[in-house]
Amino acid sequence: MTHDESRRQAPVILDWFLPLTGDSRTDISLGSATNNDPLHRPLAQRPADISYLSQIARAAEHLGYEAVLVPAGSGNEESWTAATALTQHTRTLDYLIAVRPGLVSPTLQAQIAATFQNISGGRLRVNVVVGGEDVEQRRFGDHVGHDDRYRRAAEYLGILRRLWAGERVTHEGEFFQLEDAYITPPAAAPPIYLGGSSDAAIEVAVEHADVYLTWGEPPTQAAQKIARVRDRAAERGRTLRYGIRLHVIARPTSDEAWAIADALVADIDPEQLARRRAALAGSQSVGQQRQTALTNGGTARTDLQIHPGLWAGVSLVRGGAGTALVGSYQEVAGLIEEYYEHGFSEFVLSGYPHLEEAYWFAEGVRPELARRGLL
Repeated sequence: MTHDESRRQAPVILDWFLPLTGDSRTDISLGSATNNDPLHRPLAQRPADISYLSQIARAAEHLGYEAVLVPAGSGNEESWTAATALTQHTRTLDYLIAVRPGLVSPTLQAQIAATFQNISGGRLRVNVVVGGEDVEQRRFGDHVGHDDRYRRAAEYLGILRRLWAGERVTHEGEFFQLEDAYITPPAAAPPIYLGGSSDAAIEVAVEHADVYLTWGEPPTQAAQKIARVRDRAAERGRTLRYGIRLHVIARPTSDEAWAIADALVADIDPEQLARRRAALAGSQSVGQQRQTALTNGGTARTDLQIHPGLWAGVSLVRGGAGTALVGSYQEVAGLIEEYYEHGFSEFVLSGYPHLEEAYWFAEGVRPELARRGLL
């Protein structure tokens, strides 16, 4: 994509993140509420209760973030319950809620989403998490294999779309059988976000997603990935938007930001790191495999800075999105502009701790993005 073409995109959209495992100032490995965790993560310093999460949600709304990503996982508080409660603490903030197709019936999921959309005043976005790991899915009683989960997701999303449109649905498919299903439809169907690096994931995304969302890889590598998606979507006559999930450490100077990044990983327990690397090495998720490979097997800054200002240190102890934008306000804005020029218009950001980092980014980087004409 050329510079001129990128400037014809929609302006940059900035989103934030709700830490449903809890939050910490000093430990990016975080922790679950009970610490019954095979990876032995420490307890969060700030539990994921509504008192704290509402602080983050209100701050995100006040600072001009459009939405917050609400994750799903066995170590999290449950996403729909938390987000529903938080709608009563905010007025304009959207909630990008993770959905795992197949864990509840498509009719019930369509109904839950429609109700949320109606009571929140149209503030729902749906993040489809198909599930990269068999072990995680089995915790929820799901024994469908990796590629089969994507076929199931395609069938599931097709049903959701029909129900949200107000159709009465009778469906006899590979995974779901419905007879005369219907719901009270939402005033507007929520947009669907979907990621994944495998061929199966891309096929579902180009058929059903409004936004293709990827984890943060170096700009050129990420651009190559979405070029595959864009080409496949064009073959189907569809146009998607493209988003990227990143952590961020932005400060007035580069040295200040990098000192924080270095400190976050300086005291990682070697045994914990070894356990985490062993667990991630066997990941079935293509996206997770790509994130893990970015650390180059090292822990020094020279190993973990995989592109100027892009740091893979979060991947040492955290699954999923594992890279961070690190630098001065101007440097971080410049890297966002670089991604933007490769076709990314939505940035789902987070930082440790999430309350304070929402302010650091919004008060420091956002004005610089505005100066560059990106907002």
